[in-house]
Amino acid sequence: MKNITPFPASDTDASTDVVVLSCHHQMHFDPAPLSRLFAERSMHDAEEIVCRMLEDIAMRLDMLQRAMAEHTFDTMERPARRIGAIADQMGLTEVAVAVGHVLNCLAQEDGIGLDATMARLERGFDVAVSEVWEFRDL
Repeated sequence: MKNITPFPASDTDASTDVVVLSCHHQMHFDPAPLSRLFAERSMHDAEEIVCRMLEDIAMRLDMLQRAMAEHTFDTMERPARRIGAIADQMGLTEVAVAVGHVLNCLAQEDGIGLDATMARLERGFDVAVSEVWEFRDL
């Protein structure tokens, strides 16, 4: 992967180039798909489906993490697309958007952007799991 992110010039004050970003764990979540699932199925069946979907995302996220560690970036597109499809089905908007950004970074061969968007995808998935189970408890 090539890095297309320019570095600040050495003659500039580096402290002006630092931007502190705050990451609020506010999940963008559309409850409609899960509401339909729990309305159409028994509680047990709906929970099993949700568990399988979350496990599928987790497995494919692990595939992405291994590909990053092994620098086999060409193997990342397919599992990323699958994560996006499942996230869309579940209403996990933030996860689906993060996957889109991961795919953009892969297409642009932007290693630094890929690191950042993968970290965002991982955080988004962690928060999504909590959101899904909090929703279920309601």
